[in-house]
Amino acid sequence: MGRKLSYMPARRSAVQWSAQLSAGIVNAADAIEQTLVAVETCDDPAIFTLTTPERARTAARAASARQRDGRSLGWLDGAPVAWKDLFDISGLPTTAGSHLLADAQPAAADAVIVTRLEAAGMVSIGRVNMTEFAFSGIGLNPHYGTPVNPHGQRRVPGGSSSGSGVAVARGLLPVSIGTDTSGSVRIPAAFNGIVGYKTSGGRWPMRGAYPLSNTLDTLGVLCLSVLDAILVDAAARGLAAPNLRRSGISDLRLIVPTNVVFDGCEPAVVANFEAALTRLENAGAHIERSTLPALDEIIALNTQYGPIVNAEAYALHRERVEGEAAASMDRRVASRIRLAAATPLTSYIAIMEARRRLVAETAAMLAEGWLVAYPTVAHVAPSIDALEADDDLFVRTNMRTLRNTLLGNFLDWCGISIPNGTDAEGMPTGFLLSGGPGRDDHLLAAALTAEGIIRNPAG
Repeated sequence: MGRKLSYMPARRSAVQWSAQLSAGIVNAADAIEQTLVAVETCDDPAIFTLTTPERARTAARAASARQRDGRSLGWLDGAPVAWKDLFDISGLPTTAGSHLLADAQPAAADAVIVTRLEAAGMVSIGRVNMTEFAFSGIGLNPHYGTPVNPHGQRRVPGGSSSGSGVAVARGLLPVSIGTDTSGSVRIPAAFNGIVGYKTSGGRWPMRGAYPLSNTLDTLGVLCLSVLDAILVDAAARGLAAPNLRRSGISDLRLIVPTNVVFDGCEPAVVANFEAALTRLENAGAHIERSTLPALDEIIALNTQYGPIVNAEAYALHRERVEGEAAASMDRRVASRIRLAAATPLTSYIAIMEARRRLVAETAAMLAEGWLVAYPTVAHVAPSIDALEADDDLFVRTNMRTLRNTLLGNFLDWCGISIPNGTDAEGMPTGFLLSGGPGRDDHLLAAALTAEGIIRNPAG
């Protein structure tokens, strides 16, 4: 690192990285060295749990050679990526945001998603922080520290992919890969003012990702633009390039639910959503407001039977939360998992059967190309200090934070959160577009068309 590094601008998307590299303004090795320095010297040490500098430098040198010889692997070649702390990286223990796994057996192989993105030329920088065992939408972590939202004084990052959201929002790198069980990609995206895309079930390979709920877990990407999400999605599926048919704004058909999703929303969240919706309608999009009974039913089912994620998390962590290990866990995570101890098997079976029915019913409703639109989260990022000091406030805020996004996980929808403004204190809000199971291509194409209008008040 003794030589002078050529310059690349801060907070650049993966596409901007590619343009800079392709133009020969910098080479990949220099750019990755800058990234490593930025991470090492960052004033928030809670963002990364570990870095892999030698692995990154080796991959960057290979990308530089391809760049020099005109053998680029595509749009993502040479761009850095970070991994939520629950993805296997060969030779390292997978800690899932917990000290309890610090001495776990090192992974024998990379997670499949790691292998695929590196095959597209992406350079792994390391792993980023998360809520312990991915069990909260807030993002607090008493073990590795809580990454601080860059938009406000001591505001939460959102969870559980907390480090992913902050790393991208701060411009440390353009892409971070997370998981989403009840909103863990889309919530940090909304709180940090970036794009967060959650896949529908089975679209990306899960092997090598530490689980929370085998029923609800999905993977996703936090990034700076919809186009970046599209490129990462193609690479994650082993494709050389995206194969989307982009349509016009007049082809966009949105259902805006009139029930559940606006309950208790902060005024700025509603105002920013309605302003973006008006811009879309003025541009030619078709908007329909209607009640979606399935949303009320999901809330009622969770109240009656207990959430699926709680039951499956308890099955996974029962020995920990009922034994001595609980004392070494985040108290909020351990207590929430223990809530499912009294859930009978009949309740789990009942809610799973109801889920299958509701997934089928809403998939049929969206089969003709409709998308669902509503605010990603009902509020902006709250105070870290207030939530750390008051567990009852934490529980109430966590449920409110998760409410809108968990609906999509229950229904196996794909979803993408796009920034659509800020409140009076400069805290970001998010506009959530969702599509039915397996309708990811349609969702991404529509989001690419609508992104500029959603973001731009002058659109």
